[in-house]
Amino acid sequence: MADPKYDAEKAVEHGSQDLDSDSEGVTFNALIAKDQSHAIKLRTMSWQKAAWLLAGDQVCLAIMAQSWSLSVLGWVPGIITMLLAGIFFYFTSMTMWRFIMKNPQIHDICDFGYYALGKNPIAYHFTAFMLLANNIMLIGFHVLTGAKILNTLSDHSQCTVVFNVIITLLGILMSLPRTLNHVSFMSMFSAACMGLAILLFMIFAGIEDAPLYGYNGDYPTVGPVHTYALTPKGTTFVAAMNAVLNITFLWVPQILFPTFIAEMEKPEDFPKSLAVLAGLSAFLFIVPPAIGFRYLGQYATAPAFGSLGVVAYKKASFAFVIVPTLVIGVIYANVSAKYVYKHVMRGSHHEHSNTVVGWGVWAAVMAAIWWIGFIFAEVIPSMGDFLSLLGAAFDSFFGFIYFAIAYWQMHKHNLFGGLGRTGKTVFHGIVFIVGLFLLGPGLYAACEAIIADYSGDTRPAFSCANVAI
Repeated sequence: MADPKYDAEKAVEHGSQDLDSDSEGVTFNALIAKDQSHAIKLRTMSWQKAAWLLAGDQVCLAIMAQSWSLSVLGWVPGIITMLLAGIFFYFTSMTMWRFIMKNPQIHDICDFGYYALGKNPIAYHFTAFMLLANNIMLIGFHVLTGAKILNTLSDHSQCTVVFNVIITLLGILMSLPRTLNHVSFMSMFSAACMGLAILLFMIFAGIEDAPLYGYNGDYPTVGPVHTYALTPKGTTFVAAMNAVLNITFLWVPQILFPTFIAEMEKPEDFPKSLAVLAGLSAFLFIVPPAIGFRYLGQYATAPAFGSLGVVAYKKASFAFVIVPTLVIGVIYANVSAKYVYKHVMRGSHHEHSNTVVGWGVWAAVMAAIWWIGFIFAEVIPSMGDFLSLLGAAFDSFFGFIYFAIAYWQMHKHNLFGGLGRTGKTVFHGIVFIVGLFLLGPGLYAACEAIIADYSGDTRPAFSCANVAI
């Protein structure tokens, strides 16, 4: 893998200056001006388009797993966890933005890790591995989701592997645009379709007589639908922890934010985009799951579409999820491919030009990323396992630990200078501890859930088995 230092930093070492150095004189305006000299311009997104891109990533199927989390935790612990996750999300995202504004040369989360940990090359390579592992597993999650949708709508008319291949090929085709500015247009339709799916689910859950089934049996195996304020007796640590991980996974998209900021025409406007996302997320991540839990109770599944009692309702609402499934996969593929492409083509004129070689390499990198995601979709046994594993292994770093360290880097010489600064320091200390908790006990719980699934009745890898909800 290439040296994490920028070419310009190498030039500085030899006595010359360049826009990409981390000297005090570097500004976003200079970087944007340099980008305008390229044939393929990346720094072109307005804050409105960035907001749509953020919404397209966040308005996703994982929202429909939150009713299940509430059914495990109960109203009080569940809602408190959601609110705390939202608070952590907003303030850590602002910390990330402030750190990037102080280090304009950051292009992606790998660069962020490099600078946050004191320009440590090991941190750069570790973050790069985590970026690719997280994003490609998420692409696999969306391939599996697409197969579930097609299985459900077609009553399993084809082998599930065939459906996975179809989703993978569509994903590759949709991922060919090089800039996130273009992808933001897809995000508008993605968010709208997911919003419609959620709205239909809430309507259908409210008007049907009873849910179809829950993980403990068909209705009314475990009694009439009911909800509860506190966590039910007998709930295991692994079950509760996986419910928490499902919630934190939904609130931790920051792995993408440095790339989004690097493609904005005015990065100083990112807080506007973030405010739109925070408001939208606060509503969608709490209200629809709460309504789902109210009507599904202990029969809630993940995703909640699967609990609907009328098959036509299930198909009508779940069908719209196909659009966000593909578009969100495209967003993660774009960020991943940019990292790989940057290192493969660095120093070549093909990197920022419309050449056959440049586009050929881009397409090859994109295809490789989607096909590896396809393999993950075949070998991970369930969607819940995907979310829990990602939440523990990666969100612990990219939602908590890294931003606590970045805060320390910015304020290490004045951590307790006044009441306000002391409060922020204490807050980021708590962020760091939460990250370590998710990484330790959280990862243990996620692995235990996967082991339990494989020891039970689960589909084997590359199976034609029906995965319809």
